[in-house]
Amino acid sequence: MKSNYFAAAILASLLGGGGAWASGETAGTGPVPTPYVIDHPGRADSLIDMRFLLDGPAGKHGFLSVRDGHFRFADGQRFKCWGVNITGWEMGSALLPPHREAEIYAESLARLGVNCVRLHFLDMRREQKVIDGNGGKGDVPPITHTPSGLIDSRYEDSRHFDPEQVDRLHYLFAQFKQRGIYVDFNLNVGRTWRSGDGVPDHDLIGVAKGVTYFGPELIALQKEYARMLLGLRNPYTGLRYADDPAVAIVEIVNENSLLEFWQRNWLRGERVPGGANLQLDLTPHYARLLTDRYNGWLAAHRTPEQLAQLRVIAGVAQGAAIPFLRRGDFRDAPDLRYRAEIEFLTGVEVDFQQDMARFLREEVGVKSVIMPTADHTYFIAGQPMMRSSAKFDVMDSHVYWQHPAIYGHRNDPMVNRPDLSIPVKLARTAMRGKAFTVSEVNHPYPSEYGAEMIPTLAAYAALQDWDGIFFYTFEAKLLGKATPVIGDHFDITQDPVKIAQLPVGAMLFLRGDVAPARTVVERSYSTAQIDETARMPRAEQPYFTPGFPKVLPLIHGSRVRCLDCAPVAAPPIAPSDTIRSDTGELDWRVAPQGGTISIDTPLTQGLVGFVRDAKRGTTHLSADIGNGFAAITASALDGKPLRRSDRLLLTATAKSGNSGQVWNARRSMLDVWGTAPTWIEPVTGWVMLKDLDGALAVSATPLDGAGKPNGPANSARMLEEGWEIPIGTPATTSWIITISR
Repeated sequence: MKSNYFAAAILASLLGGGGAWASGETAGTGPVPTPYVIDHPGRADSLIDMRFLLDGPAGKHGFLSVRDGHFRFADGQRFKCWGVNITGWEMGSALLPPHREAEIYAESLARLGVNCVRLHFLDMRREQKVIDGNGGKGDVPPITHTPSGLIDSRYEDSRHFDPEQVDRLHYLFAQFKQRGIYVDFNLNVGRTWRSGDGVPDHDLIGVAKGVTYFGPELIALQKEYARMLLGLRNPYTGLRYADDPAVAIVEIVNENSLLEFWQRNWLRGERVPGGANLQLDLTPHYARLLTDRYNGWLAAHRTPEQLAQLRVIAGVAQGAAIPFLRRGDFRDAPDLRYRAEIEFLTGVEVDFQQDMARFLREEVGVKSVIMPTADHTYFIAGQPMMRSSAKFDVMDSHVYWQHPAIYGHRNDPMVNRPDLSIPVKLARTAMRGKAFTVSEVNHPYPSEYGAEMIPTLAAYAALQDWDGIFFYTFEAKLLGKATPVIGDHFDITQDPVKIAQLPVGAMLFLRGDVAPARTVVERSYSTAQIDETARMPRAEQPYFTPGFPKVLPLIHGSRVRCLDCAPVAAPPIAPSDTIRSDTGELDWRVAPQGGTISIDTPLTQGLVGFVRDAKRGTTHLSADIGNGFAAITASALDGKPLRRSDRLLLTATAKSGNSGQVWNARRSMLDVWGTAPTWIEPVTGWVMLKDLDGALAVSATPLDGAGKPNGPANSARMLEEGWEIPIGTPATTSWIITISR
């Protein structure tokens, strides 16, 4: 979930403003924004069709498991997820859509190359709480609502499912399965507690992050929910979800770690009615519960002499309870106290996750891959939490480029900061022998540089040989009730740029257009090193490994070899303005005029960033454009190398936004959100396709938001260098290139 534990701020983080240029705003010397609307219902016969990357029905190869560090089916076949989260935060959207919309969006996602979906917020109530965002002024959208999940709102508890919502889930799942789209079920995500649940402080704890690890009532309710959900028999498939191989992954908790609570000073126990209630602090009841458990653990794991010393250090009387440290005291705390706390909290986390996994396997009968939680906060160390996650077969991470609610939105280009880029942050959690997934990621809206995300992440995820990517988020729009607008920071459903790039990313990642790194560099950490990471300042983010060359994952494969073992450091890398992958296919350059990335593979080539001023090209692709920032890709659709391909997908994307939106004075957020229709800044100028063996004629058919022809084909002009294609008129993001030989 995108709020990184801020239970009280979940809605704010999802409603914060986003956008690109205001329609009609002066564009300087660049192209003028032009209306361009994504049409998912019309995509049924789109010329962009990535279904050749899917292998339906989902589950035909048996259950997914992890072998040799990767997802594999029972027959040994490798599997990768190229996916989206399914939510329902915007007005006119649905987490669980009616049958007709379920068919439309399952088909659209399949054609876009999506082969996995992560069903998020199923554990919320059906009722839709509407929030007015002050008419679209400020940094929140005009109107939104909470996702409508499975929990029946007619009861004063959260222990009953709504029959109509259950039927919608069954039908949606069946539509995905039929098309070769696998499902990731999240168990504990956004569930809130009611008086009938018997949960202490139910009205204070919100979604109860952290507390779910040790509150006995909450643990029992999580197990009950898992049994209810995964024990459902789908009438459209005839299988229980626990028995269906189309269920790829079951996640125990979302963005939830007791060790993170400790590192972020959330074990204070000061959450009371009418209090300051800072962030996700515990209530006194749960603070006492955890402290009592800690002191019982100390009595069993420390000597009487150590206990006496701990009380002296903590400044409490002999026989009194020893409290937890506060974050500000970490650096100066004696090892005896500091390391006792991290050892205890790690044990609580491991015990809960292992018990839930045992319950799912033995009592519910789950046969899918089980995932504990996700690494997701990069200004604190990830190594302590990895100790518990590493007990499982898959490691997972979430990341957002300049998250608007958590990290502060600055509208900066990622290509200028390779050391803090999305691929670099994510790579900190990948581990040898474990599958690695990214179950939430986005370059949140508003940004004038969002076009850089998908091709960059897909390329470097393939270089790292990761196993799954799920973009946050996709929302099915209800027919007749939704408008073509980018509705919040995270919804990509109507974003003309990100939807255009999903097929390109699918080919880069699923098809393996980018080869895995030739060399995998491993690092390992001793117990003392892991413990010390939690004391380090934020300046050491994201790796909290002094001396680690942060750009290493842009060059070589990167994995953690082991934890609590003999330490091994990664080798140094000489500073350079050019960061080239060891395969030679990816090249990231930072220059005064701005950063650029080139992708140069046999099947897909691309240029991302400040392309105009960098004047860079690849083996088969170059561009002479009027846009300062753009992402341009060319991919073979017939599986042949570009030099011999007869049919290509060309994408050229820059900025996108809502009509009438207005940036603030700093150009960091919107003052006015804007409305429909969406628009694009068309990439204008010429694209050159080079070294096309035996080409006699080249034409480019522009496509509309449904992937259908948007005008007559443009004939390319043959020059000495290659074939020059004019782009910009009509305004579009995508073309089908046809080559006669």
